Amino acid sequence: MDRTMKIQIVRICTSFILFLFSFFLGESSISFLLFFLSYLLIGYDILWKAIRNLFRGKLFDENFLISIATIGAFFIGEFPEGVAVMLFYQVGEFFQDYAVDKSRKSIVRLMDIRPDYANKYQNGKVLKVDPEEIKIGEFILIKPGEKIPLDGKVIEGDSTLNTVAITGESIPKKVKAGDLVYSGCVNNDKLLKVEVTKKFEESTVSKILDLVENASSRKSKSENFIHKFAKYYTPIVVLVACFLAIIPPLVLSDTTFHTWIYRALSFLVVSCPCALVISIPLSFFGGIGAASKMGVLIKGSNYLEALANTEIVVCDKTGTLTEGVFSVQEVYPVGFSEEEVLQYASYAEIYSNHPISISIKQAYGKEIEESLVKQVKEISGKGVFAIIDQKEILVGNEKLMKEGHISYEKNSSIGTIVYVAIDHKFAGSIVISDKIKDDSYSLISSLKKNQVQKVVMLTGDLEEISKQVADQLKIDEYHAELLPQEKVTYVENLKKEKSEQGKLVFLGDGINDAPVLALSDIGIAMGGLGSDAAIEAADVVIMTDEPSKVARIIKLSKKTMRIVKENIVFAIAVKIGVLILSAFGLTNMWVAVFADVGVSILAVFNALRILKSRDLE
Repeated sequence: MDRTMKIQIVRICTSFILFLFSFFLGESSISFLLFFLSYLLIGYDILWKAIRNLFRGKLFDENFLISIATIGAFFIGEFPEGVAVMLFYQVGEFFQDYAVDKSRKSIVRLMDIRPDYANKYQNGKVLKVDPEEIKIGEFILIKPGEKIPLDGKVIEGDSTLNTVAITGESIPKKVKAGDLVYSGCVNNDKLLKVEVTKKFEESTVSKILDLVENASSRKSKSENFIHKFAKYYTPIVVLVACFLAIIPPLVLSDTTFHTWIYRALSFLVVSCPCALVISIPLSFFGGIGAASKMGVLIKGSNYLEALANTEIVVCDKTGTLTEGVFSVQEVYPVGFSEEEVLQYASYAEIYSNHPISISIKQAYGKEIEESLVKQVKEISGKGVFAIIDQKEILVGNEKLMKEGHISYEKNSSIGTIVYVAIDHKFAGSIVISDKIKDDSYSLISSLKKNQVQKVVMLTGDLEEISKQVADQLKIDEYHAELLPQEKVTYVENLKKEKSEQGKLVFLGDGINDAPVLALSDIGIAMGGLGSDAAIEAADVVIMTDEPSKVARIIKLSKKTMRIVKENIVFAIAVKIGVLILSAFGLTNMWVAVFADVGVSILAVFNALRILKSRDLE
């Protein structure tokens, strides 16, 4: 709790004590003096704001309404109620400030990723400098426990990084020489020497901070409605209050100005639109904060609101639903062991850096003895011939088997098929393909539970591979072998299928799919860590490679909108009810205080439930 809030507690307590003493003294000049002191102590800042805003042209705000109502109570001799209204209003403001402060903490934690300094390494010396002074190509040292100040490539050292502030993932990430590291992560174990690849203003941490700081500038339709509502609503209720104070006593014979002025003052207290003006933006702010805890950056409350109306989700395949990395899926040996097939294939591919070759060597997983490899010859478009440990090895496609007159067994599996022959005998085949992410299965099932009407996959990959992925994930519709411009055409056609209020979400890697991200109602970039295109083109950035987070943020947006609607209906219903009762004299200022301050506090704490969203898993 900061110093301002502590001072506010002292003011509230002191004013309340003076307020209590006033009752024991009865009706006297000392009692009036204590009431007046209690009122000034607790209300001087509200009175000052009302006067200041009056000269700035901001006449009809909550400070003006509370000031007029409480001063009016003093003029008609209702001293206790004048003080009580101001006292309880300030209590309500305190709880609102406390609640808002609490909701901001998740965002503040994210802001802690901003690095304070960088250890510049130059001519064998280490200088502690501002990260903004470091240029591309210069070297920095990151000691254990320090934040990485700029994006770069590890030159020396190996360590683990705490990436939770960037990705939301608690599992440490291992890095070594040659790996890229991103600003905002924390070095856990050992010293790292890093070559800077981006200036500070272009680094991951700067882009994330810019997104978070500017998220509130993109207001949702609900927020805009509330501000427009308050702009017209407040002057109307002030005019109605004036009407109540003046007209009935002049028209009705059996009443007094005192009675109707009191009713008008109660009416003014009730009319403050605080609950709506505070709780609605806070609900969206809480939703954006809850998303940031998941490692998801939502660029504005308008996108958070739009996600609740998602009807169609369109996904890219490679790197989004699949790993985007070739790996050995199956080995089918014939007359040899599985390990032997992988071993000879790995030795034959020893000098190749092709993704297929790398995946075979990774699957073998053992050190290759280069001395056993006597000859390697690449046969263009077909494969490799090699002599390994005095054995002739052929590794390649069907064409190579036919050319070598090898009697082979055709493999009809989906993916890239590598055939292996040892000493002119068919040894088996290896199936290599892009693996579906385990998390992708969760994405599709969760989207269906969230009433998403259709899930579509658009990809440039081959038809047979795309069909297999679509079938395994139970995707409603897929289109394969597409160029980027063809994806745009499909998205345009899909947008015609949704309802007027419905939204189309596109989920892609944010690099090759930038045109589609921009065209869709909501563009979501997957694995956006360090990707400039992802952060720039997308409306939502998921900082990890977990597609299921799309379903989670759709669920979060629906919960946020449910709470927003609850607050709007609750606040307006209570206010209209008490306004009518106040106009007919069926309530007093105490009820009016609850209708204003009490409703505001309840609405704010209802909004804070978003930050406790444990049901979004």
